[in-house]
Amino acid sequence: MSHRVIAGIAKGRRLKLVPGNTTRPIMDRVKESLFNILSGDIPESRFLDLFAGTGAVGIEALSRGAAYVRFLDKDKTAIRTIQDNLRHTHLEENAEVIQTDSLRYLQRRRAPSFDIVYIAPPQYQGMWKEALMLLDENPVHLNPDAIVVVQIHPKEFEDVTLHNLTEFDRRKYGKTLLIFYEYVTPEDRAAEAES
Repeated sequence: MSHRVIAGIAKGRRLKLVPGNTTRPIMDRVKESLFNILSGDIPESRFLDLFAGTGAVGIEALSRGAAYVRFLDKDKTAIRTIQDNLRHTHLEENAEVIQTDSLRYLQRRRAPSFDIVYIAPPQYQGMWKEALMLLDENPVHLNPDAIVVVQIHPKEFEDVTLHNLTEFDRRKYGKTLLIFYEYVTPEDRAAEAES
């Protein structure tokens, strides 16, 4: 399986995979579709790559002009792979790589906020739902109108009751489902109710 940067300043550079089978790398055609949907939102954005694995999604965002990407993964091997891939693509300047549990990180009451958050956890553990609900309950991590994207196997999907996040798109590519949510601030929601 090809694993490379698709577009932007690091286009064509190959990315290392994390040894073993604990991560699920995103297929190039899914990544291409994802970034076609997000295209106007990437330049100058602040991007949070949760459960980052190889770092492929955050690196693609940097290559396409994101201002800053924070990569989180609790696996030491994944962290080393992300660092190697950032060096190889010469994109480390606007990146920060942190070894931590993503779910614990989302429970922080004070943290930098982001324009785009990408959730692609290990499969079949319900972690995507937990991460999404933590973001919904504790939106300190989100800028107004932030976009949250979940990448899961279609069989993992179940409806989740959310208060601050609203689903606006859903795309299925074989064994990958991408679900897109937007953060609607309480102020925006109140203004919408009045109009």
